[in-house]
Amino acid sequence: NLEMVEAERHAVVNTSTPHYCLSFSPRKSITKRMSKHKVAILREEGTNGDREMAAAFFTAGFEPWDVAMSDLERGRTSLESFRGIALCGGFANRDIFDSAKGWAGKIRFNPELREMFKLFRRRQDVFSLGVCNGCQLEALLGWVPWLGLPEMEQPRFIRNKSRKFESRWVRVRIEKSPSVFLSGMEGSILGVNVAHGEGLVHFPDSKYLDLAVKENLISMVYVNSHGESTEAYPFNPNGSVKGIAGFSSQDGRHLALMPHPERSFLKWQWAWMPEHW
Repeated sequence: NLEMVEAERHAVVNTSTPHYCLSFSPRKSITKRMSKHKVAILREEGTNGDREMAAAFFTAGFEPWDVAMSDLERGRTSLESFRGIALCGGFANRDIFDSAKGWAGKIRFNPELREMFKLFRRRQDVFSLGVCNGCQLEALLGWVPWLGLPEMEQPRFIRNKSRKFESRWVRVRIEKSPSVFLSGMEGSILGVNVAHGEGLVHFPDSKYLDLAVKENLISMVYVNSHGESTEAYPFNPNGSVKGIAGFSSQDGRHLALMPHPERSFLKWQWAWMPEHW
């Protein structure tokens, strides 16, 4: 019976094809906008994701500036003149002291830098995006999910459960959160690159995990082929509880993500995509 055979074939395809979903209509590039917010594409020795990040922000209609930490240290520029900063991925200071700890230490133990970053984070007219190494940095600085937690209670990112560096294409689901970056994207299931060895979120005090869930500060989760949040490898490359892939700040202006959206903002960068997209 050919109709039954065809129906069974479609059933097999539908259950084995990765589940993707768009809850929004993508907009065209706005690179020709005349008035653009300045964004510091911040890098440290060992950063390797700054060019992709600059391209993504430029395509989205911003004015990206290449800013090295040494520029801030030597007074060649300041965060004061920027509306946003992007903390890029890579291996800052070769991650010798664990991921992003050298980068965080440079800020925390330099009085001028510490004050500069503190003032930027407390401004009400700015935003930040931390990706991979930058995500680990925002956690170590105490920028997400809340500002001002005791240091020993601050959520942070530690070594993957696999004990290996994981570089692969995964699926993530955009969660309900205050994030200005992800506004209107709730429920979308998208493909994205990951490349990290320390992406397992660690809550020294579990009460903050419950609070992050309650306040909708978990902005993105890893999902399996059915679109369900998962802790199972390899759908979840690091084993984070509840599939956590990133956090938003309470005011939505600061976002920290372990995946690399700047490496997959163009369609040809996708490892796989539904044909009708």
